[in-house]
Order: sequence, then C-alpha cells, then structure tokens
Amino acid sequence: MPRSRINGNFIDKTFSIVANILLQIIPTTSGEKEAFTYYRDGVIWMSAQSEGNYAEALQNYYEAMRLEIDPYDRSYILYNIGLIHTSNGEHTKALEYYFRALERNPFLPQAFNNMAVICHYVRGEQAIHQGDSEIAEAWFDQAAEYWKQAIALTPGNYIEAHNWLKITGRFE
Repeated sequence: MPRSRINGNFIDKTFSIVANILLQIIPTTSGEKEAFTYYRDGVIWMSAQSEGNYAEALQNYYEAMRLEIDPYDRSYILYNIGLIHTSNGEHTKALEYYFRALERNPFLPQAFNNMAVICHYVRGEQAIHQGDSEIAEAWFDQAAEYWKQAIALTPGNYIEAHNWLKITGRFE
C-alpha cells in the first residue's frame, strides 16, 4: 500500500492532501498524474528514512522515472534516488544518479554539494586512511570543483565548503 495511504505524520498527511488537490486542479495528462503519484509516494517514503523504507521509496521513484517525461521533474527524481543510495552507503551509485540528475538540470546545487561530500569525506578521507595522499588530493580537488559549482549556483550557501576552499587554496 502506498505510504500516502498509511502515513500517520501530520506533515506527510498535509503534503498528501495538498498534492492530491493540486493533482486534481492542474491540467495534466493521466500519465503525468500517475508519474506524480509515484514521485509523491517516493517523497513521503523519504521522510520515513528512520523506518528504513528505502526499498519502497526506490520502487516508487523508479516507477515515477518510467512514467515521467519532463527532464526537469526527472532530475529531481534522479536526485532523490541518489540521496537514498548515499544514505545506504552506495556512493558509486549515488554519484551516478547525481550525474544523471545534473545532465537533465544543471542547476541543482544540492547535487553538486552531495557529490563534493562523497569525494571529500568518503573517497578523500578513505585514501588518507589508506596512506595514499596523492589519491586523496585528487579526490579533494574533485570535491573542490563540485563545491565551486554549487557555490556559483547559490552564493552565500555552503559556507563551510567555501571556507575549506579558501583555507586549502582551492578557491580562485
């Protein structure tokens, strides 16, 4: 049963009600409505991360991808799939989905930020712990490039990343 029918959270219920009203009043095709329903259910499942319902959220997002044709909407579905893979520690898969989201919508600073975080805190730090400072520096350089793109899209955000770029001499 879709989460939108069984949720008990006030915010989830409110989101479901507003989404259902919008779905009824906005002129859309039946395919678009069905895609949105799966996307909405995926978002609601994302809010239940602490319950460990990632598999069901992924199922809803994959179904939404099958139905959704708008590249902009698809970018957010792909981004959310990336979030789930990040949460599951599947960083290679997460990077793949963030890349795919950015191919459809290059104005997703949060995708650039998440890619930078994976490159820096997962790959770079892992290389340091393995004693490979050269590989670590390459990952840190890649993280810097992603953070620069995120900051360029949303100046004033990602202050910690901005400071790291300055301190490490990677900000131009």
